[in-house]
Amino acid sequence: MADEKVNELLRQYKETGDIAIRNQIAEKYLYIADILAKKFVGRGVEYDDLKQVAAFALLRGIDRFDPNLGMQFTTFITPTITGEIKNYFRDKSRMVKVPRRLSEIGVAVKNFSAQYESQNGVKPSVRTIADVLKLTEEEVVQALEIGGTISLDSMAGGDENEDKSLYGVLADDDDQYESFENREALRAAMRDFTDTERALIQYRYADELSQSETAKRLGVSQMFVSRMERKLLLKLKENLQG
Repeated sequence: MADEKVNELLRQYKETGDIAIRNQIAEKYLYIADILAKKFVGRGVEYDDLKQVAAFALLRGIDRFDPNLGMQFTTFITPTITGEIKNYFRDKSRMVKVPRRLSEIGVAVKNFSAQYESQNGVKPSVRTIADVLKLTEEEVVQALEIGGTISLDSMAGGDENEDKSLYGVLADDDDQYESFENREALRAAMRDFTDTERALIQYRYADELSQSETAKRLGVSQMFVSRMERKLLLKLKENLQG
Protein backbone atom coordinates (compact mmCIF):
# COMPACT_ATOMS: atom_id res chain seq x y z
CA MET A 1 0.00 0.00 0.00
CA ALA A 2 1.59 3.26 -1.14
CA ASP A 3 2.12 6.04 1.39
CA GLU A 4 -0.23 8.35 -0.53
CA LYS A 5 -3.02 5.80 -0.26
CA VAL A 6 -2.36 5.37 3.47
CA ASN A 7 -2.50 9.13 3.98
CA GLU A 8 -5.80 9.22 2.16
CA LEU A 9 -7.15 6.40 4.33
CA LEU A 10 -6.03 8.26 7.45
CA ARG A 11 -7.89 11.35 6.28
CA GLN A 12 -10.99 9.30 5.51
CA TYR A 13 -10.90 7.66 8.92
CA LYS A 14 -10.49 11.04 10.62
CA GLU A 15 -13.61 12.25 8.82
CA THR A 16 -15.81 9.16 9.05
CA GLY A 17 -14.56 7.07 12.00
CA ASP A 18 -15.17 3.98 9.87
CA ILE A 19 -13.73 0.98 11.79
CA ALA A 20 -13.17 -0.93 8.54
CA ILE A 21 -10.82 1.83 7.37
CA ARG A 22 -9.01 1.82 10.73
CA ASN A 23 -8.50 -1.94 10.49
CA GLN A 24 -7.13 -1.58 6.98
CA ILE A 25 -4.56 0.96 8.23
CA ALA A 26 -3.71 -1.24 11.22
CA GLU A 27 -2.97 -4.21 8.96
CA LYS A 28 -0.50 -2.07 7.05
CA TYR A 29 1.43 -1.06 10.17
CA LEU A 30 1.00 -4.10 12.41
CA TYR A 31 4.60 -5.08 11.61
CA ILE A 32 5.84 -2.01 13.52
CA ALA A 33 3.94 -3.16 16.61
CA ASP A 34 5.52 -6.58 16.16
CA ILE A 35 9.06 -5.16 15.88
CA LEU A 36 8.64 -2.97 18.95
CA ALA A 37 7.10 -5.78 21.03
CA LYS A 38 10.07 -8.03 20.25
CA LYS A 39 12.47 -5.36 21.53
CA PHE A 40 11.03 -5.79 25.02
CA VAL A 41 11.08 -9.61 25.13
CA GLY A 42 13.12 -11.07 27.98
CA ARG A 43 12.01 -8.59 30.64
CA GLY A 44 9.55 -10.83 32.44
CA VAL A 45 6.55 -10.48 30.10
CA GLU A 46 5.51 -12.97 27.43
CA TYR A 47 5.82 -11.90 23.79
CA ASP A 48 2.11 -12.50 23.12
CA ASP A 49 1.18 -10.08 25.90
CA LEU A 50 3.62 -7.47 24.59
CA LYS A 51 2.28 -7.84 21.08
CA GLN A 52 -1.27 -7.37 22.34
CA VAL A 53 -0.25 -4.16 24.15
CA ALA A 54 1.56 -2.92 21.04
CA ALA A 55 -1.37 -3.75 18.75
CA PHE A 56 -3.80 -1.94 21.04
CA ALA A 57 -1.44 1.05 21.10
CA LEU A 58 -1.41 1.01 17.30
CA LEU A 59 -5.20 1.24 17.19
CA ARG A 60 -5.23 4.05 19.74
CA GLY A 61 -2.52 5.82 17.77
CA ILE A 62 -4.60 5.66 14.60
CA ASP A 63 -7.50 7.19 16.53
CA ARG A 64 -5.31 10.03 17.80
CA PHE A 65 -3.32 10.75 14.63
CA ASP A 66 -4.12 13.95 12.78
CA PRO A 67 -3.06 13.70 9.09
CA ASN A 68 -3.47 17.45 8.69
CA LEU A 69 -0.41 18.17 10.84
CA GLY A 70 1.96 17.07 8.09
CA MET A 71 3.74 14.41 10.18
CA GLN A 72 4.55 10.97 8.78
CA PHE A 73 2.45 8.31 10.49
CA THR A 74 5.51 6.09 11.14
CA THR A 75 7.23 8.98 12.92
CA PHE A 76 4.18 9.37 15.15
CA ILE A 77 3.26 5.76 15.83
CA THR A 78 6.68 4.39 16.82
CA PRO A 79 7.17 6.46 20.01
CA THR A 80 3.44 6.10 20.70
CA ILE A 81 3.65 2.30 20.79
CA THR A 82 6.97 2.34 22.64
CA GLY A 83 5.50 4.62 25.28
CA GLU A 84 2.50 2.35 25.81
CA ILE A 85 4.76 -0.69 26.25
CA LYS A 86 6.93 1.16 28.78
CA ASN A 87 3.84 2.30 30.65
CA TYR A 88 2.69 -1.32 30.76
CA PHE A 89 5.99 -2.35 32.37
CA ARG A 90 5.79 0.49 34.88
CA ASP A 91 2.20 -0.35 35.81
CA LYS A 92 3.16 -3.99 36.18
CA SER A 93 6.15 -3.15 38.38
CA ARG A 94 3.91 -1.21 40.76
CA MET A 95 2.00 -4.43 41.41
CA VAL A 96 5.11 -6.17 42.75
CA LYS A 97 4.96 -6.40 46.53
CA VAL A 98 7.64 -4.26 48.20
CA PRO A 99 9.22 -5.47 51.48
CA ARG A 100 7.50 -3.86 54.49
CA ARG A 101 10.61 -2.09 55.82
CA LEU A 102 11.43 -0.67 52.39
CA SER A 103 7.83 0.45 52.01
CA GLU A 104 8.01 2.24 55.38
CA ILE A 105 11.31 3.86 54.40
CA GLY A 106 9.73 4.97 51.11
CA VAL A 107 6.89 6.71 52.95
CA ALA A 108 9.31 8.44 55.32
CA VAL A 109 11.57 9.53 52.46
CA LYS A 110 8.63 10.83 50.45
CA ASN A 111 7.26 12.85 53.37
CA PHE A 112 10.64 14.29 54.28
CA SER A 113 11.46 15.14 50.65
CA ALA A 114 8.16 16.98 50.21
CA GLN A 115 8.68 18.96 53.42
CA TYR A 116 12.30 19.76 52.59
CA GLU A 117 11.47 20.94 49.06
CA SER A 118 8.61 23.07 50.39
CA GLN A 119 10.93 24.80 52.86
CA ASN A 120 14.06 25.08 50.69
CA GLY A 121 12.79 25.16 47.11
CA VAL A 122 15.00 22.23 46.03
CA LYS A 123 14.90 18.47 46.48
CA PRO A 124 17.13 17.05 49.22
CA SER A 125 20.24 15.06 48.34
CA VAL A 126 20.47 11.36 49.14
CA ARG A 127 23.04 12.14 51.85
CA THR A 128 20.78 14.73 53.47
CA ILE A 129 17.86 12.29 53.55
CA ALA A 130 20.05 9.53 54.97
CA ASP A 131 21.51 11.79 57.69
CA VAL A 132 18.18 13.18 58.85
CA LEU A 133 16.27 9.87 58.77
CA LYS A 134 19.27 7.90 60.11
CA LEU A 135 19.36 5.56 57.13
CA THR A 136 22.15 4.32 54.90
CA GLU A 137 22.46 5.99 51.52
CA GLU A 138 21.84 2.59 49.90
CA GLU A 139 18.48 2.32 51.70
CA VAL A 140 17.51 5.79 50.52
CA VAL A 141 18.49 5.01 46.93
CA GLN A 142 16.41 1.82 46.96
CA ALA A 143 13.41 3.66 48.38
CA LEU A 144 13.71 6.41 45.77
CA GLU A 145 14.12 3.93 42.94
CA ILE A 146 11.11 1.83 43.93
CA GLY A 147 8.88 4.64 45.14
CA GLY A 148 9.74 7.14 42.43
CA THR A 149 10.05 10.00 44.95
CA ILE A 150 12.70 11.61 42.77
CA SER A 151 11.91 10.96 39.12
CA LEU A 152 14.82 10.04 36.91
CA ASP A 153 12.61 10.28 33.83
CA SER A 154 12.84 14.06 33.95
CA MET A 155 15.92 15.99 32.97
CA ALA A 156 16.87 16.85 36.56
CA GLY A 157 14.39 19.64 37.15
CA GLY A 158 13.69 21.18 33.76
CA ASP A 159 10.64 23.16 32.76
CA GLU A 160 7.54 21.10 33.53
CA ASN A 161 6.03 22.17 30.22
CA GLU A 162 8.97 20.87 28.22
CA ASP A 163 9.32 17.24 27.19
CA LYS A 164 12.89 16.76 28.36
CA SER A 165 12.46 13.09 29.29
CA LEU A 166 15.38 10.92 28.29
CA TYR A 167 12.82 8.36 27.17
CA GLY A 168 11.54 11.00 24.81
CA VAL A 169 14.87 11.69 23.14
CA LEU A 170 16.88 8.48 23.55
CA ALA A 171 17.01 6.51 20.31
CA ASP A 172 18.36 3.06 19.52
CA ASP A 173 20.91 3.04 16.72
CA ASP A 174 19.15 0.10 15.06
CA ASP A 175 15.67 1.63 15.17
CA GLN A 176 15.00 2.95 11.70
CA TYR A 177 11.74 4.60 12.77
CA GLU A 178 13.18 6.71 15.63
CA SER A 179 13.40 10.43 15.14
CA PHE A 180 16.67 11.43 13.50
CA GLU A 181 16.61 14.86 15.09
CA ASN A 182 16.24 13.48 18.62
CA ARG A 183 19.01 10.97 18.11
CA GLU A 184 21.41 13.57 16.78
CA ALA A 185 20.54 16.01 19.58
CA LEU A 186 21.28 13.38 22.21
CA ARG A 187 24.53 12.36 20.55
CA ALA A 188 25.64 15.98 20.48
CA ALA A 189 24.72 16.40 24.15
CA MET A 190 26.83 13.35 25.02
CA ARG A 191 29.81 14.36 22.90
CA ASP A 192 32.11 14.84 25.90
CA PHE A 193 30.91 11.80 27.85
CA THR A 194 33.34 8.97 28.63
CA ASP A 195 32.62 5.41 27.50
CA THR A 196 31.50 4.57 31.05
CA GLU A 197 29.14 7.53 31.19
CA ARG A 198 27.59 6.62 27.83
CA ALA A 199 27.21 3.02 28.99
CA LEU A 200 25.41 4.17 32.14
CA ILE A 201 22.89 6.21 30.14
CA GLN A 202 22.43 3.27 27.75
CA TYR A 203 21.80 0.76 30.55
CA ARG A 204 19.50 3.01 32.59
CA TYR A 205 17.40 4.65 29.87
CA ALA A 206 17.61 2.54 26.70
CA ASP A 207 17.82 -0.89 28.35
CA GLU A 208 15.85 0.29 31.42
CA LEU A 209 18.02 -1.59 33.91
CA SER A 210 17.81 -0.80 37.61
CA GLN A 211 20.65 1.02 39.32
CA SER A 212 21.82 -2.22 40.95
CA GLU A 213 21.81 -4.07 37.62
CA THR A 214 23.66 -1.17 35.99
CA ALA A 215 26.24 -1.23 38.78
CA LYS A 216 26.88 -4.94 38.15
CA ARG A 217 27.35 -4.31 34.42
CA LEU A 218 29.82 -1.48 35.08
CA GLY A 219 31.59 -3.22 37.96
CA VAL A 220 30.93 -0.38 40.40
CA SER A 221 28.74 0.23 43.46
CA GLN A 222 25.07 1.19 43.25
CA MET A 223 25.88 4.42 45.09
CA PHE A 224 28.46 5.27 42.41
CA VAL A 225 25.79 4.76 39.74
CA SER A 226 23.30 6.92 41.67
CA ARG A 227 25.74 9.80 42.05
CA MET A 228 27.02 9.61 38.49
CA GLU A 229 23.49 9.43 37.13
CA ARG A 230 22.41 12.65 38.87
CA LYS A 231 25.57 14.36 37.62
CA LEU A 232 25.01 13.18 34.03
CA LEU A 233 21.34 14.20 34.01
CA LEU A 234 22.30 17.73 34.99
CA LYS A 235 25.04 17.75 32.35
CA LEU A 236 22.65 16.48 29.67
CA LYS A 237 20.09 19.10 30.63
CA GLU A 238 22.66 21.85 30.23
CA ASN A 239 23.95 20.47 26.91
CA LEU A 240 20.46 19.97 25.46
CA GLN A 241 19.32 23.44 26.48
CA GLY A 242 22.57 25.02 25.24
